[in-house]
Amino acid sequence: MATLQATIAIQAGPAEERGDVVRAARTVFAREGWTHTTVQAIAEEAGLEPAAVDHYFRDKEQLLLSVLLDSAASVAAALTVIAEDHLVEIDDLEADLTALGRAWLAPLATFPKHFAIVRHISAEVDRLPAGVLEMWQTAGPRQAQRELARRLQRIADAGLLDIADADHAAGRFVQLVAGSVVQRSFHGALPLADFETDALIAAGVADFIRLFGPTSAA
Repeated sequence: MATLQATIAIQAGPAEERGDVVRAARTVFAREGWTHTTVQAIAEEAGLEPAAVDHYFRDKEQLLLSVLLDSAASVAAALTVIAEDHLVEIDDLEADLTALGRAWLAPLATFPKHFAIVRHISAEVDRLPAGVLEMWQTAGPRQAQRELARRLQRIADAGLLDIADADHAAGRFVQLVAGSVVQRSFHGALPLADFETDALIAAGVADFIRLFGPTSAA
């Protein structure tokens, strides 16, 4: 009973103030990373006392999870809309997949704090709390890939792609078309020149079509 009451106490309180804490935590985690972030710094960023932060989140780990899962879900939702908008009707497979590839990279600029946290995660992976990586991957990258897979399967059903495993194909699309740009730009921290981005996307789309284009096109 005491544990249940404690959980309720953590979650209770004005939604606006809790939102301020989450936004402040996102800013501080993006700037400092997991290791160097403190509850004191988050409280100062939010303009609150540390006790107010403790009221909503029991510790820094719960704060990181809340921030990361929330922003990962937002990125996944944005990518789902992008996939739907660009794969509703295919007029030219190569051109449409190229346009999708460009749009798929848009969240790097739209969600800069999220990807700053991702960069820190890459550097601090051995120090992160247990389970953080798995929950982030499930809420973000894997969810976006599943939604992309559903839409690629519709294209395959129309005979425009030859796909045995849509989830595998979606993963390969992300890796081939967006992966090089993401890697070379350090998740958007150092944006590439347009011509370099376009060349990497074009090469990735060409590789993807060679792998998954309709058999008749081979």
